[in-house]
Amino acid sequence: MIIYQSNKERFIKDLISNEIHEIIEATYKLKTGHRVAKNELRSWQESMRFMGAVMDDEEIPNDAGVSIEYSIPQTSKRIDFILTGQDQANNDQVVIIELKQWESAELTDKDAIVKTRFQHGLTETSHPSYQAWSYSELLNQLNETVYTDNIHLAPCAYLHNYIEDDVIKNNFYQSYIERAPVFLKGKDEKEKLKTFIKSFVKYGDKSNLMFRIENGKIKPSKSLADSLAKMIAGNPEFIMLDEQKLVYETAIKLAKESSPTNKNVLIVQGGPGTGKSVVAVNLLVNIIQQLRLVAQYITKNAAPRAVYEAKLTGSMRKSAISNLFTGSGSFHSLEPNAFDVLVVDEAHRLNEKSGMFKNIGENQVKEIIKSSKLAIFFIDEDQQVTFSDIGSKEEIEKWANLENATVHHMALESQFRCNGSDGYLAWLDDVLGIRETANKTLDGLEYDFQVLSNPNDLKELIFNKNKINNKARIVAGYCWNWISRADKSAFDISIPNYDFGMQWNLDADGSLWIQAPDSVSEVGCIHTCQGLEVDYVGVIIGDDLIVRNGEVITNPNARAKTDKSISGFKKLLKTNPDLANKKADGIIRNTYRTLMTRGMKGCYVFCTDPETQAYFQARLRAKN
Repeated sequence: MIIYQSNKERFIKDLISNEIHEIIEATYKLKTGHRVAKNELRSWQESMRFMGAVMDDEEIPNDAGVSIEYSIPQTSKRIDFILTGQDQANNDQVVIIELKQWESAELTDKDAIVKTRFQHGLTETSHPSYQAWSYSELLNQLNETVYTDNIHLAPCAYLHNYIEDDVIKNNFYQSYIERAPVFLKGKDEKEKLKTFIKSFVKYGDKSNLMFRIENGKIKPSKSLADSLAKMIAGNPEFIMLDEQKLVYETAIKLAKESSPTNKNVLIVQGGPGTGKSVVAVNLLVNIIQQLRLVAQYITKNAAPRAVYEAKLTGSMRKSAISNLFTGSGSFHSLEPNAFDVLVVDEAHRLNEKSGMFKNIGENQVKEIIKSSKLAIFFIDEDQQVTFSDIGSKEEIEKWANLENATVHHMALESQFRCNGSDGYLAWLDDVLGIRETANKTLDGLEYDFQVLSNPNDLKELIFNKNKINNKARIVAGYCWNWISRADKSAFDISIPNYDFGMQWNLDADGSLWIQAPDSVSEVGCIHTCQGLEVDYVGVIIGDDLIVRNGEVITNPNARAKTDKSISGFKKLLKTNPDLANKKADGIIRNTYRTLMTRGMKGCYVFCTDPETQAYFQARLRAKN
């Protein structure tokens, strides 16, 4: 998506007429369905005025393409300003310009990180050169047209209010400045930026570059599991953007500084697709390989560990894999500070007790903090899906304080799932009744969401998508008993009205269901897909989540008897019915939120309850 697209001549005219910001505002509202914040509108108006002064050069051709606010595919990130054209040799060139209103900054001791003042005070953030370069690299990775058509990307940053000092161009950031030069306030700096642009754009855009890029084929999304072996071998498979880079560098710094007398706990909150697992694995690899510290990756859910082990088999010994990736229940008997760093992914799924019968140890959060000098918890409390899940910010803080550890808080916001749409997540929260948001429709969101009127249509659609690259799966709420365990010919998920039947995936290899070649013919549940991703997910919503008179309500009694997620509900119902119903309600809503965010490119839904089906269809049809 591009908010403004024209050429240099038209851009200058819109600027002179003082209409540029109004055009951008109107187009943004038209394409996204949302209003522009006043501070962002002022930022556009101010920055475009400075860019107009830069573009006002006879040697920059009038027919050079100008694109403003280009959304990078599959992310929530936007490139501020793009100039397109051809160089002296008629090669396609794209100049990427990251615009900043900054007036000052401070040095840090973290790679590519500076401090600057935002609305809420002094904050650490990516250096503008790193940001411009990382956006350029991400576009290179994602857009097949850029690669196959040999389109050259030239990133830079323009801080038009920033007077040169010893910070922004400090040698500490030199490696990124070389990749993406930074230009500051002043006539000389403006001339340098002009020279930079003209070194790439000699002639106008003769080949409609941005149209080709925006409509170009998007490369298949790299999954963490598929890239794992290369990452452990030391290859930088993923470009870390903005908050990801800041979290990573902060964790590396804490790993260097932590000791038995200086224990630290880092809590990183982030929703689906914010890159929690990518940052976690990157940290594991580099803490071990570069810092030479003893570290482990922990996840309570067995499915991600099984997939990682399968991907690494052949490139590493099984014992070595086990030393890297482990469950959350093995730390109760360890000596204090046995590990330098423990990286806990999906920390919201941690339990109090360990073992098959939940009778071992005292508290998994406590035991992890006690066993490490630095414990890093990646958490999303909206993905707690069982009565046993205790991982919360408050729980971690409590045990950190008791272990005399300093607590640090950070957040991941950049979106890499659901085609990079934060709007889809907000819409989904509103639809499921988790929280009321302003996202009442899916207008303007480039995400393939469909409500199918027949479960067989959903099945056929997922089967067809799976033929592409084995990355489409069907999942369901746990509303059907596992009867095929005893009768291999029986259907677990049976919907007689539609002559529909499928079996659960719960067999010996259930943890590998998401990647097994033939498992598209089986239905997955929350326990085999949480923490993992596919391109397309089909979700069957059972009678545990229904809509009555427009209100989304939950029914724990519709859950299968074989479901252990709400084990303890009936017992708690007798002693504290309000708490029991509140916990069960949250678990059911969180389950569907998690299931409906496993698809990076699309989500298809069928509801067993007719009124619920009608509700989802109406929400999908709703327009701004």
